[in-house]
Amino acid sequence: MSTIVVEVMPKAELLDPQGKAVAGALSRIGKGQFSGVRVGKRFELTVEGPIDDATRAAVREIADEILSNSVIEDVVGIHYPDEAGA
Repeated sequence: MSTIVVEVMPKAELLDPQGKAVAGALSRIGKGQFSGVRVGKRFELTVEGPIDDATRAAVREIADEILSNSVIEDVVGIHYPDEAGA
């Protein structure tokens, strides 16, 4: 079995209230050197068998249509176990 990781973030032009709250908390605990925080989502998809072009296409479709809301979010990464560092 292999695990594919999909990362989704709010679009850069949109306000990220969770990120703003975390940035405020960091400042309050003396970690003010971090001027901004963006909060996103990480999904792990487990697949049995080899990861071929059809699987990659299915993951892209799932990421775009189910895991993210294209109005307010971008899929910023899809990481496969055969990639360096995955």
